[in-house]
Amino acid sequence: MDKATFKAEIYTELQNILQFWLNYSFDDSYGGFIGKMDNEGKNFHHAEKGSVLNARILWTFSAAYNQNDDSKILDRLQAATRAFQYINQHFRDKIYGGVYWSVDAKGNPLNTRKQIYALAFTIYGLSEYYKATQVQEALDFAIELFELIELHSYDKITDGYNEAFTQSWEIIEDLRLSEKDRNDPKTMNTHLHIIEAYVNLYSVWKNSFLAEKIRCLLDIFEYKIINHENFHLGLFFDNEWKKQSDAISYGHDIEASWLLLEAAEILKDDDLIMKWKKIALNIVNAASEGLNEDGSLIHEFNPTNQHFDSHREWWVSAEGMVGFLNAYQLANDRKQLEKVFQLWSFIKKYLRDTQQGEWFWGVNSDYSIMNEEDKIGFWKCPYHNVRACLEILKRL
Repeated sequence: MDKATFKAEIYTELQNILQFWLNYSFDDSYGGFIGKMDNEGKNFHHAEKGSVLNARILWTFSAAYNQNDDSKILDRLQAATRAFQYINQHFRDKIYGGVYWSVDAKGNPLNTRKQIYALAFTIYGLSEYYKATQVQEALDFAIELFELIELHSYDKITDGYNEAFTQSWEIIEDLRLSEKDRNDPKTMNTHLHIIEAYVNLYSVWKNSFLAEKIRCLLDIFEYKIINHENFHLGLFFDNEWKKQSDAISYGHDIEASWLLLEAAEILKDDDLIMKWKKIALNIVNAASEGLNEDGSLIHEFNPTNQHFDSHREWWVSAEGMVGFLNAYQLANDRKQLEKVFQLWSFIKKYLRDTQQGEWFWGVNSDYSIMNEEDKIGFWKCPYHNVRACLEILKRL
């Protein structure tokens, strides 16, 4: 495949994914967006609605609008405004600040815990929406969430950010994002999405304290999260940053490789950028250990018991395309570009739903569809694959 053909296919794919969400994700009964749809197109009308899904929808349509490259841009802006208004009205905690983890189908608070991961994604979406609209309320909301994270979540003793709190900001026992996660006070995943959110906020709000926190987060990744023996990222940590799991997440490795470099670049520090370019390439090489002969990237590996979690998920494939493309641009290494093309071929063959639209959650090791997972859901969103398309179009 050549770059021109690839870019044309990605452009078409971007339009198709966005159109799926414009056609099927609106909740015409209760407002906002539906909470769950399966692979057959069945809408679960009474499903809870997650703040992460809604924040990612806000970011997706705002970012697609900001790219401003076709005739459907007004539809995107309207969808972004719908998401902003729903989050502001139903997820925003007007008493204690922050956003709820979930609301019910009608928009009433359901799980009122304050998960820092969700606040970070809301900042990410709000700052992108502000780029699109210059609505001051969106920027003010994003800054308020940033200040709440720094006030309640930042650990002044051992550095880093604690995971979760009650509605009124007390520490809670169960800190997990989901049942799949370990119950540890600090995680790579939350820190990755805090720095991602802070970078996007800094792009519209050049605040010196925010810049300092981005630099601090880069130090946390360099000195506490990245294993410099193999350049995989640690996943779970105690309060003193002692690693609690040896598991390797190839998807998070490849995602972090380009997001952390982006964080260095926004600070416009040449020495920092040079350092993180080298680290990015080392992380990409580590993530490449998870590549299969069919071009896909497996999910996870646990060195302790030598277990490969060998299913392939949509978000890992999307992030893989961006991470390997970034590596190609940094090193001018054609092998990295071939990895991008191979991932795209895998996506087209196994992950893209040519009947119902969008991408499946994933496939098992025998290529059977993971039908137990959502097409739209608490964790199944347009953010990873739309962002991959936008990044590829911007970079090529």
